[in-house]
Amino acid sequence: MTSSAKPIHIVGGGLAGSEAAWQIASAGVPVVLHEMRPVRGTEAHLTDSLAELVCSNSFRSDDAANNAVGLLHEEMRRAGSLIMRAADAHKLPAGGALAVDRHGFSAAVQQTLLAHPLVELRREEIAGLPPADWDSVIVATGPLTSPALAEAIRSLSGEEALAFFDAIAPIVHHESIDLSIAWKQSRYDKSGPAGDGADYLNCPLNKEEYEAFVAGLLAGDKTEFKEWEHNTPYFNGCQPIEVIAASGPQTLRFGPMKPVGLRDPRTGHRPWAVVQLRQDNALGTLWNIVGFQTKLKHGEQTRLFRTIPGLQGAEFARLGGLHRNTFLNSPRLLDATLRLKAMPRLRFAGQITGCEGYVESAAVGLLTGRFAAAERLGLAPAPPPATTAMGALLSHITGGADATTFQPMNVNFGLFPPIEGTLRGKERKQALSARALSDLEGWLQPRPLAAE
Repeated sequence: MTSSAKPIHIVGGGLAGSEAAWQIASAGVPVVLHEMRPVRGTEAHLTDSLAELVCSNSFRSDDAANNAVGLLHEEMRRAGSLIMRAADAHKLPAGGALAVDRHGFSAAVQQTLLAHPLVELRREEIAGLPPADWDSVIVATGPLTSPALAEAIRSLSGEEALAFFDAIAPIVHHESIDLSIAWKQSRYDKSGPAGDGADYLNCPLNKEEYEAFVAGLLAGDKTEFKEWEHNTPYFNGCQPIEVIAASGPQTLRFGPMKPVGLRDPRTGHRPWAVVQLRQDNALGTLWNIVGFQTKLKHGEQTRLFRTIPGLQGAEFARLGGLHRNTFLNSPRLLDATLRLKAMPRLRFAGQITGCEGYVESAAVGLLTGRFAAAERLGLAPAPPPATTAMGALLSHITGGADATTFQPMNVNFGLFPPIEGTLRGKERKQALSARALSDLEGWLQPRPLAAE
């Protein structure tokens, strides 16, 4: 493909958009990257640089054998990622983590893209849906998508593009729940549309345990809203659990911790209060704590939630949170190659798809870039195997997650299909990683894209 071919357009020059542009250009397909800064700024960005790191300068663990995000790093390196190349070139001492010089990193990404003959950068806002003659568009506008574009997407999709404080409930690895204490039951044994009358895991609390838990919620150290978040209201029905508790000591017993319709099989009686967990992914490896969105700091959450009977050894795939975000209900709205079902010329990448984190955003950008380039080259886009970190993340946001409870998620081993055998701990993680890298090679081989 030459530069005379019709270009692919990318809206948004963050990590996802920059990575997508690199993958497309590396495949020999021209790309136009549209970035609204500095024409229109955001409340969070400080510069007009591409791939600006807005918050932390850490890409988290770089341990590919024992950590899911480290594995994602390695998969992206093998797929010719520009984001990972720039991160490796500008890394700082950070133990087992990959931290970067944020200015050097961003400058390297921008310079590399601008030097590529098939990349054109346009500094302009795309206000509303992209023009109809753009037949292939990647929307990578992040959690602070401009209001005009967000409204256009919302109108087109028929689903909220969720611009409010999204309520993130903690998610627990199923294998870490003590099933000698927690039991499966729905209230009054009622089954949901896909259930069997035992759709929840229930953790019982007696009166003293409940009162201690409420006291811990009220006393716990909490995060503050960022300056630009103060005027965004809570989503109706998604107040933080500590805000509910502050309205009265018994409020939670009549809300998310109500025990009615449940009996502890160990005692035959209804507990004083109960914490319910609901299956969060199709594999059944992840369970979310129902109604437990919170602004407690992460250390406080881990300590407090492990006082709940049945969760004393809980390992968390994600801790709770509440912050402003703009993201799609991707399991409902996007197909397996991240196209909007209602308008397939649009693909989505990065945090707007409901992935969480720098590396995850860049990885989804890498995938959309490859998918869009393959289509332009007359090839059928092939999603990576679900056994890889990229494939597991993609599977989660395009159908593996429950659309009714979908919230942003970091990559973690709970998203991967289980591995055969009874391996646990580090051995299990290492086996999952080895399987992922082996399967990735098979995906990369048929139609490799140039790394330079």
